Amino acid sequence: MAKYRKKPVVIEAWQNDGSTMPDWVANACNGGDVIEGNGPLFIPTLEGVMEAKPGDWIICGVKGEVYPCKPDIFAATYEPA
Repeated sequence: MAKYRKKPVVIEAWQNDGSTMPDWVANACNGGDVIEGNGPLFIPTLEGVMEAKPGDWIICGVKGEVYPCKPDIFAATYEPA
């Protein structure tokens, strides 16, 4: 078995913390259940609709895909660029 390291990439991310939602998050939600404030967001992904609860991070990946990420996984995977 070989070992691999994840390539360093720079992504855009926003935490669902009640702050102003970036346009790319609102666009990804297609005007569905997007509520400004401190509520859950529902994001269509290739795996189906995923819920981003308050405190979760919303990530825009290297191919423009948008998906939620739990805070502990985000902290273990990403650092400020």
